[in-house]
Amino acid sequence: MEDVKLEFPSLPQCKDDAEEWTYPMRREMQEVLPGLFLGPYSSAMKSKLPILQKHGITHIICIRQNIEANFIKPNFQQLFRYLVLDIADNPVENIIRFFPMTKEFIDGSLQNGGKVLVHGNAGISRSAAFVIAYIMETFGMKYRDAFAYVQERRFCINPNAGFVHQLQLWLSWNSARSAPLPLKQRQAYHCAFKTSKNKQTNNSF
Repeated sequence: MEDVKLEFPSLPQCKDDAEEWTYPMRREMQEVLPGLFLGPYSSAMKSKLPILQKHGITHIICIRQNIEANFIKPNFQQLFRYLVLDIADNPVENIIRFFPMTKEFIDGSLQNGGKVLVHGNAGISRSAAFVIAYIMETFGMKYRDAFAYVQERRFCINPNAGFVHQLQLWLSWNSARSAPLPLKQRQAYHCAFKTSKNKQTNNSF
């Protein structure tokens, strides 16, 4: 059997005129890829609507745990399409199960000319992990390289150790899922993703 070489799109390079990172930028969102932004909840608060509209945001992924729902919440459901994920910033939290649906959400927006903001509370651990996962799968990158790419744009990112471990596992799992597999293994992967997606359907706004 011939080796199958997977082909991925080219990763956009850093802008030559990129801003030097300063501490106050932690409270703002940054554009990681064309149309994909990463930031804290403060970048999605009601007072930031003019900035969101200025950047053309159309979709928002809001990541919070249940106890944060009173203050980390969708503020503009009439203006933007939301995907809300209930996830704690805890090393034992299973985030891999959410990767397929977040990639579908982001791809759907970008392919239709939209722009996506991914935020958690601080924009450091949970939301950063999901943006890294998206870049790893979309561009076929290893965790270390994807992390470095995102950090060049949002220096303060720091996914917790459990999330890092899952991202490294995700690379192996996704590579295996992309390669030609026997029928039974392909069916097993399909069932796993379908089950994961169905369980999370009610989290989408």
